[in-house]
Amino acid sequence: MSENSPAPYVHDPGDHAYAPLSEAAAEDLVHGICFKTGPPRTLGAELEWLVLDAQRPWLPLPPERLTAAHAAARALPLSSRVTVEPGGQLELSSAPAASLTACLDGLRADLAAVRGALRERGLVLHGLGEDPRRPLRRLLASPRYDAMEAYFDRTGPAGRAMMRASASVQVCVDAGHEEPGPLGHGRRWRLAHLLGAVLVAAFANSPGRDGPYEGWRCARQGIWSDIDPRRALAPPLDAEPRAAWVRHALDTEVMCVRGPGGEPWAVPQGLTFRDWLRTDGGGADGPARRPTAADLEYHLTTLFPPVRPRGHLELRMIDAQPGENGWIVPVAVVHALFDDPDAAETAYRAVKALADAYGTRSAPRNPLWRTAARSALADPDLRAAAVACFAAASEALPRLGAQPYVREAVGAFAERYVRRGRCPADDVDDALVAGRTRAAVGTAAAAAGTAPAAVEDTGPAAHRRRPPAAKGPRP
Repeated sequence: MSENSPAPYVHDPGDHAYAPLSEAAAEDLVHGICFKTGPPRTLGAELEWLVLDAQRPWLPLPPERLTAAHAAARALPLSSRVTVEPGGQLELSSAPAASLTACLDGLRADLAAVRGALRERGLVLHGLGEDPRRPLRRLLASPRYDAMEAYFDRTGPAGRAMMRASASVQVCVDAGHEEPGPLGHGRRWRLAHLLGAVLVAAFANSPGRDGPYEGWRCARQGIWSDIDPRRALAPPLDAEPRAAWVRHALDTEVMCVRGPGGEPWAVPQGLTFRDWLRTDGGGADGPARRPTAADLEYHLTTLFPPVRPRGHLELRMIDAQPGENGWIVPVAVVHALFDDPDAAETAYRAVKALADAYGTRSAPRNPLWRTAARSALADPDLRAAAVACFAAASEALPRLGAQPYVREAVGAFAERYVRRGRCPADDVDDALVAGRTRAAVGTAAAAAGTAPAAVEDTGPAAHRRRPPAAKGPRP
């Protein structure tokens, strides 16, 4: 959902993309582009980061400082595409890569360059699923984001929180073969939705502090679930994937209708794309024109299910990860479990046991996904599935040509979190508890007239804390 968005509507009678679209043509268009099948060959990743002040990470950054940082990143000669999310989150999107090594090497080199440019400005990239700094501000102002915010405000505050504060690791894998089998697109579609809950749990890194997601390990997933009654949901899992996605796409409300030039975009209420296709335009409550193929293509970019079919499969459920290289683990694990046939079969058998908990409700609002977001790997069923999947991924990575550092990273993550029923969000909580303990020791020492030993605060929750004398809002 970056600022790299479609252009405003421009009426061009000679351009078929702007010709009125029939309902049948719309169904054919979505059906033809959602799953582009063939042998799985490519991999991609999109990494979203919070941008923090290196010395005072608990404070929101001034808009002009964030904007200058984004400009510095864009000026670098990178292989990845640099975009900016509405709240100022920085995103690097890799080009499709022919191997895991190529994907990781390209992103690591680009991240090193971006970090260097930001370091010169006293800034750092930070991996966390939800930004705890308050107040939440929208950096980007455009007709697109004005309309998006107006649309989400009808539902509640979750839309603004999603736009302004969320960050993720998104992994893109090919749709798979047309034919059935471990690498067939139907199996991969089902695997993505069952395994997706395991990935939410294993990589949960957005602990809820208060409000409706208090105590959740992955508050970011709760926010996404609540942005809208339908557009963040998966289609029914037991339906044929292409037909299910076509129905879902056309029967979801239109978020906004692009206007010409810099004019405000219309935000219709209660109008699905299918409704729009069946009108003649000019209605008092709807757009003043018929929809076009370009409108449909834009509408598809405003759908945010946990697994989005865009020719390939875009897995969107993983929180941004801590550390400079924490993102490597989910990219490697997803690649192994989808693109190695033996690992894919093992993973599918492991997550089939979760199908009853998935039930008939759509992700992320069914019991399985809710449990993953709330409890993460403290849930014994999710933990068992995660242990089996990480073991399968570890066995597959050498077959896929993964470098030793990648295999070591996956093994270390499995040992630190998966086999212990923990997730990165637990580290954030532990660090907060440790910080409160140090503060209590300091208070007691001051009362006793002694000075406690100084402790450098560099833990995973350092961005949430500030010295007592610091000015500015608490996160």
